[in-house]
Amino acid sequence: MSKTDLPTGTPVILRAQGLRKSFGSTEVLKGVDLAVRAREVVCVIGPSGSGKSTLLRCLNRLETPSAGTVELDGVAITDPHVNLNRVRKDIGMVFQQFNLYPHMSALGNVTLALRKALKLPRAEADRRGRAALAAVGLADKQASHPSQLSGGQQQRVGIARALALEPKVMLFDEPTSALDPELVGGVLEAIRRMRDLGMTMVVVTHEMGFAREAADRVIFMNDGEIVEQGPPDAVFGNPQQERTRQFLARVQTR
Repeated sequence: MSKTDLPTGTPVILRAQGLRKSFGSTEVLKGVDLAVRAREVVCVIGPSGSGKSTLLRCLNRLETPSAGTVELDGVAITDPHVNLNRVRKDIGMVFQQFNLYPHMSALGNVTLALRKALKLPRAEADRRGRAALAAVGLADKQASHPSQLSGGQQQRVGIARALALEPKVMLFDEPTSALDPELVGGVLEAIRRMRDLGMTMVVVTHEMGFAREAADRVIFMNDGEIVEQGPPDAVFGNPQQERTRQFLARVQTR
C-alpha cells in the first residue's frame, strides 16, 4: 500500500486520549492524544528522552498510564479488568533488542508463543511461523539458530515473531538502533513489506530517510508532547514549529 492509498474515511483502530505517564516526580508523557487509522503507518521522531518509547509501552500496556485512556478497535485497553494477554496478541511489539532464545531455531522462536500462549497445534503454528518468516524475507532461514544469523536477520525474526500472532497493530521501538549501519536496510525493507501488506504500524525511529519515504504521517515529539504532525513532506519540508525545525536541522546535518 502506498502513502496515497488510505481513504479519508478509514476508521481509527488505535486511539490514545489525554495520555500521561510519570515515573516518580518526572512526568514523561504530558497529555498525549493520538489516533491511528487502520492500515496507516505512523513514524514517531524526536530527541532522546522525549517520551517516544514510553508512549509505545503505554499503548500496549507494558506500562500503565498515570492518566488517560487507550482504545484498540473500540475496546478500552486501559480498563483495569481488560485481558492483557489478549491485548498483547492484538498489539505486536518489536524492541530494540532481539530477545531471541539462542537454543531455538528461527522457526522455533517464532512459533513458541503460538504454541504456548495460543495453544495452536504444532502444524498450524509452523504454518503461520513459516508465513511470517517469508513475509520478512527469511523463508530460507527457518532452521537457523540466532548465532548463525546476522543482527539484522535476528531482528527480522523478532518482527516475524510478532507478526505471526496476526496482530491488529504493530509497534516498533527503534528497531534498527542496535544494528550496525550495513544491517539496517534489511530490517527497514521488512517493515516496508508489512506496509505493503496493509499492516497498521507505529514506528519510533531515528532513520529520517525511512520515515520520510515509508510513513503516511510523521509525528515529532519533544518533552513528553506531540509538537507537530502531518504528512512526511510537510513535516520534513516545511515544519511549522521552531522545535521541529531545530531538531531536523541537527539530525539532517550529521
